[in-house]
Amino acid sequence: MASCATSLRGGDERYEMIATTNLDRGTIENIVRQIVLRQAGGMAPTVAAPELVVSISARHAHLTDAHVETLFGPGHTLTPMKDLYQDGFYAAEETVMVVGPRKRMLPNVRVLGPTRSHSQVELAFTDSISLGLDAPVRHSGKIDGTPGCVLVGPRGVVELEQGVIRAARHVHMNFRDCEYYGVSNGDFMKLRIESQDCTTVYEDLLVRADDTSKLEVHIDTDEGNAAFLDNASKVAQLTHEPCSCKH
Repeated sequence: MASCATSLRGGDERYEMIATTNLDRGTIENIVRQIVLRQAGGMAPTVAAPELVVSISARHAHLTDAHVETLFGPGHTLTPMKDLYQDGFYAAEETVMVVGPRKRMLPNVRVLGPTRSHSQVELAFTDSISLGLDAPVRHSGKIDGTPGCVLVGPRGVVELEQGVIRAARHVHMNFRDCEYYGVSNGDFMKLRIESQDCTTVYEDLLVRADDTSKLEVHIDTDEGNAAFLDNASKVAQLTHEPCSCKH
């Protein structure tokens, strides 16, 4: 995208001539709106910051339809218990026991819905230590090469060959939020959590953008506790500044 602005002065008025090579329609409309407001003696309206929600994602499991039936009985489907912040997602009434090596276990791990094309267990670092697993930090769905576990339900058992991860922190947003922050899907941001005596900045916050998502950061229980999120006075998203070094 190329653009340039040249200031011209004629009489008592000041004009801007803008070359609009490859500018999209929205950008052109915004330029015209700014010029009209200035000529009318008005000020451009301040864009309000979108409401930011930071949620702690406790350990949970995602299941396929087939695994739901194996664990809870033939024909069984997940029963929504509580809606999550993102529309269409929910915590189910169903829970499973997660069993790791040497029969270490985590009981009552909540299942989230709806079902997925693959089963996956998301833990915090302390959870993986409790299970005796070396669970890597991965973004959701990136489970190749991850350790497995055994899931125990009231009607059956499922052995996962892979799928246990420590979920990487990320932020859901829609494309309007992307425009506000100047980021795109797949970019990384920072999260600053201000709390007494333990203000923390988390980097490598993956942007997961689509048309409909609400602005929400997901961090795990260890990260939330380390930053004392429950007593935070302020949370803010920051964009990654370009590095000034040449490395």
